[in-house]
Amino acid sequence: MKKILSLIAASALLVSVFAGCGGSGGSGSSAASSAAGSSAASSAAGSSAAASSAAGSSAASGKTFTVGFDKDFPPYGFVDDNGEFTGFDIELAMEAAKRMGMTFKGQPIDWDAKDMELQSGSIDCIWNGFTINGREDKYTWSKPYVNNSQVFVVRKDSGIKTFDDLKGKIVSVQTDSSAQEALNDEKNAAIKKSLKEIVTCKEYNTAFMDLQSGAIDAIAMDVGVAKYQITTRKADFVVLEGSIADEQYGIGFLKGNTELKDKVEAALTEMVKDGTFATISKKYFNEDVGIFK
Repeated sequence: MKKILSLIAASALLVSVFAGCGGSGGSGSSAASSAAGSSAASSAAGSSAAASSAAGSSAASGKTFTVGFDKDFPPYGFVDDNGEFTGFDIELAMEAAKRMGMTFKGQPIDWDAKDMELQSGSIDCIWNGFTINGREDKYTWSKPYVNNSQVFVVRKDSGIKTFDDLKGKIVSVQTDSSAQEALNDEKNAAIKKSLKEIVTCKEYNTAFMDLQSGAIDAIAMDVGVAKYQITTRKADFVVLEGSIADEQYGIGFLKGNTELKDKVEAALTEMVKDGTFATISKKYFNEDVGIFK
């Protein structure tokens, strides 16, 4: 009986030993798996961080240059027959962006909301037949690159030949435009007073339709835009001799943003030197209208 009891005890001890070994091995295996998992997770996290860093570097090197412009202001900025943004200023900006190692993005804006767009950071600059004169202290400006003047456009058969003939007439002008500012200038007070009414429009396509229909008698606007509209519309409109303001176009940046302004000017300087500026200008004006130095 004792012998049998001894055998049972020994067997129990043996089972206990093996069970202990099995438990120890399972625990070790679990720890190894945990360590391996931690190592893999750590490695994956490291790879992910490296990838994020690389993506960040890539994004930084391809920073977007967002240009605010009026899409109804040909030939400086407009929508072509293929639905693409184009124009003299747009092509200049695209080329400048390429030379700065940045991605160009054209951002159409309401002209009377341009300051809000710039201050909010949704655009980097205003580049679209943007007059410097009278706005010198509101923006950080590039050097002027084109001369401009504000003129009156009338129907050829209107009988209006001079500024004096505008007496009692209705003139349209774009909201918050240089032409509007020119008409409000003290030196043009006599002309303004002689008019029957000054009406405002969002963009000049509407103004030309109103002029064609006889709803208005004249449009006050930029001479370059006026000549382009007359040519492309093949309509009987004429520009009256003389101007109500002579001015210059520049690129307007947020006040204090000299870093981006300097980069853009450096790109424009290269474009003037290698003839790219003149080539783009001749495409839209049949001559080099540039004055950038």
